[in-house]
Amino acid sequence: MPANNPGKENFKKCIAAKGLLSDIYDKVIAGERITLEEGLALYEKAGLSFLGILSDYKKRQYTGDKVFYNRNFHIEPTNCCIYNCRFCSYNSKNSGVSWDYTHDEMVSKIKNLGSNITEIHIVGAVHPSRGKEYYGALLRLIRAIHPSIHLKAFTAIELSHMAKVGNESVSSVLRYLQECGLNSIPGGGAEIFDEKVRQEICPEKDDAATWLKIHKTAHHLGIPSNATMLYGHIETYQHRISHMSLLRDLQESTGGFNAFIPLKFKNKHNRMQHIPETTLLEDLRNFAVSRIFLDNIPHIKAYWPMMGIAPAQLSLCYGVDDIDGTIHDSTKIYTLAGSSEQQPEMTATQLTLLIEEAGYVPVERDSLYKPITG
Repeated sequence: MPANNPGKENFKKCIAAKGLLSDIYDKVIAGERITLEEGLALYEKAGLSFLGILSDYKKRQYTGDKVFYNRNFHIEPTNCCIYNCRFCSYNSKNSGVSWDYTHDEMVSKIKNLGSNITEIHIVGAVHPSRGKEYYGALLRLIRAIHPSIHLKAFTAIELSHMAKVGNESVSSVLRYLQECGLNSIPGGGAEIFDEKVRQEICPEKDDAATWLKIHKTAHHLGIPSNATMLYGHIETYQHRISHMSLLRDLQESTGGFNAFIPLKFKNKHNRMQHIPETTLLEDLRNFAVSRIFLDNIPHIKAYWPMMGIAPAQLSLCYGVDDIDGTIHDSTKIYTLAGSSEQQPEMTATQLTLLIEEAGYVPVERDSLYKPITG
């Protein structure tokens, strides 16, 4: 017989992996926190069926059989950006289209929205010269038209630039924007926190420590936020787990994150188009591990304009409890990157049916996940 038996060695590894996964399963069921090493093992060793069962269990601990959606509208003030991130298809340098809306043009978009829209989401490129006053004025104009609507606006990267333009602190910028009507901030700009990866994909952008500090500052000011992670490019599973670990640590300190949103890298019209996109199976694996690992962030969102409607529906079986909202064909970020949803718009009825078909109970929510009734 040969001195080495690869089949036997592989069998031993398989048995060891099953033992490790069994231990992880027991910890999760018991409500214990898993380690970075155990999170990595879920990525590397767990089957999709195992992850589906465990992530669905974890999801139901938070939200039972409920899945949330909202009625929202996006405003994207400009795609003219000082940065040139390698993965970005939105920037006018890569997209081949350019816009830079005035206040009047943006306000006109929302004048006839109706009273059933509960959230306006404002994000865009980092304009070279605009500071807090420009964006504060926009918030005030919107608030005058829709006094009670929730304004979720400006990524940490945008806020950082506003502070630089005004030569002031991010805390000062946030307090000013609060006075103008800001309610919460989105989670964009996080990308992957590993600095070597950031130097490859977005070297000009603020570092991970800055992103985390801005969200911590917002939370301390009573401004909740979301968190994101751009996956499926040059990062490894270790990078993903380390990214989520930093989010988990910050959440332990502040409790300010409402939801975690894994954002899939799309390879159209950008300088990383040579990298193949992840498969649906990998997307589901990522959602499931996120739900299991992030045991203190209450919601996991599948952003359907990014994923497509059918994949987003399937993700509900892998720990996802929120699929975002009606959108009203108001965002170009993923359409320019080649998303299958080139005119992202769904009615509340369509979202309700999508959730029910997956076997869950649809719940319309406000921006802080309080159910809307009536």
